[in-house]
Amino acid sequence: MNVKAQLAILVVLIGCGCNVIFLELLIQQDPGCGNLITFSQFLVIAIEGLVFTTRFFTVKPQVPFQSWIILVIMYFLVSVSNNYALNFNIPMPLHMIFRAGSLMANMMMGIVLMNKRYSITKYLSVLMITLGITVCTIMSAKSSPKVDSTKTDSENATQAEEDKFWLIIGISLLTFALFMSARMGIYQEVIYGKFGKHPKEALFYTHALPLPGFLLLAPDIMAHWSILMASAPIVLPVLN
Repeated sequence: MNVKAQLAILVVLIGCGCNVIFLELLIQQDPGCGNLITFSQFLVIAIEGLVFTTRFFTVKPQVPFQSWIILVIMYFLVSVSNNYALNFNIPMPLHMIFRAGSLMANMMMGIVLMNKRYSITKYLSVLMITLGITVCTIMSAKSSPKVDSTKTDSENATQAEEDKFWLIIGISLLTFALFMSARMGIYQEVIYGKFGKHPKEALFYTHALPLPGFLLLAPDIMAHWSILMASAPIVLPVLN
């Protein structure tokens, strides 16, 4: 492996690690800021692509515009679902495991939609990963509920049942996003097969075209932006 490949892997690992750390810090301060985070992500990547990929739309796209529409809709739903699930008592480790555990969904979609077949080793590997995700999900649901000393036992029990209900909603959102992401990958593979691979162009259009869709979430985004601006700065122990 050459130096460039090693550097690329290192940068990806550092970027993913920092992403998880800062996301958890934000969620601890404001659990409902998922839509604001998603919008910020889409806006920044769209601006970068506008400047460096399309050069302010002076570069002709390699893939017909209409071919991106379905991909854009799927990507928008996946991103919003993943981040919105954090509103529903989803622990960060479970959120990370779900987002990284797409092998089972990809394999199922490949078998159903593209008639793919895999070796026994791959089936066993995916089964073991899926079992790990299942165990993690069950243990998250069975984790000790928070007890409020100011409430009675019956009120705490009711709150625990309510938290479990919202956890199930969050897991359902993550599961939907997982399978939608797998379907999106297959559709993207079809586009690449027809028009060739143009990852930077795909990155721009999948982030720029959904921006008007965030108008539907504008009240929520503005509310959490106000919370963000009114909050105290987060002190990082490493940088303090």
